[in-house]
Amino acid sequence: MDEEDRTAQAPALSRNGAKNHPSRGTSCGVVHENTRHATHFTVVGNHLAQHADLSLTAIGLATHIQSLPAGSPVDIKSLARRFPEGTTRIAAALRELEAHGYLRRTKERTAAGRVVTRTVSCNRPGRTGGGPRRTSAPSPRPAKGDGPPPRPEAEPPPRRREQREPRRRAALPAVPQPAYPTPDLLRTAIGILSGLRHADPRLLISESDAEHLAPGVVTWLEREFTPESVHRALTTTLPPEPLHRPAALLAHRLTAQLPPLPPFRPPEQPSVRHPLHNCDTCDRAYRGPEPGACNDCQAEESHRQRTP
Repeated sequence: MDEEDRTAQAPALSRNGAKNHPSRGTSCGVVHENTRHATHFTVVGNHLAQHADLSLTAIGLATHIQSLPAGSPVDIKSLARRFPEGTTRIAAALRELEAHGYLRRTKERTAAGRVVTRTVSCNRPGRTGGGPRRTSAPSPRPAKGDGPPPRPEAEPPPRRREQREPRRRAALPAVPQPAYPTPDLLRTAIGILSGLRHADPRLLISESDAEHLAPGVVTWLEREFTPESVHRALTTTLPPEPLHRPAALLAHRLTAQLPPLPPFRPPEQPSVRHPLHNCDTCDRAYRGPEPGACNDCQAEESHRQRTP
């Protein structure tokens, strides 16, 4: 009886039909062709459909939510997968509906410890929700042929804070490299660096930092600086504030205050070693380029010749 008989003839229109029906006879505006729904319909009040303050997106979203069965997911991500408006517009529309009483969203904790968002849709704000809220909505009876009722939307469990790896310290500035880093010079450089803390406790450095700075100290030693002068250059006129990384300060000083190379000095020629000869006068051995008299005999002979 509910189905329309398409074979029956349409009733004749009354002559004064435009007078009796408000949709007929109008020259402009919408004309309604209404058909009575017997199944699969939703009753929406004009207070929502013609709301003066709600946006069109909010009105349409409220109508969609009211048409869904109980237990359907209506979170932002689920609605964004269903409609093309996107998460930003859908979130704004949900906030509008909450502000005007068409939605209530509360967070609850289940017996298993999960935090879920309970969404209540009100088709007439102010007429429902006055009594005590239920902690759990009754589960709808599944229709025949349908699967199990959908579970209420649940928020993902809170993520545990990931253990952050300790930040790696920035590498120390580069230091000058020596021409010939002999083991003896490197040991001397390590000794100089380890003794800096006696002049200032803030200059205590680690073993790895000392190994990084040692070539720079060797470079100073190669430029004819004594260990005492290197120690003095690294410990004088230090800043008064605390040193957060003394090795970086030492690396900067070894580079910025590096003295110039010493002037070039050609190597001295070794003295000629003459062969031994016997003196012709005193018969003593002496070294000289040619045989003859020794230096003493030559001086005595020259003195005798000058004396009259």
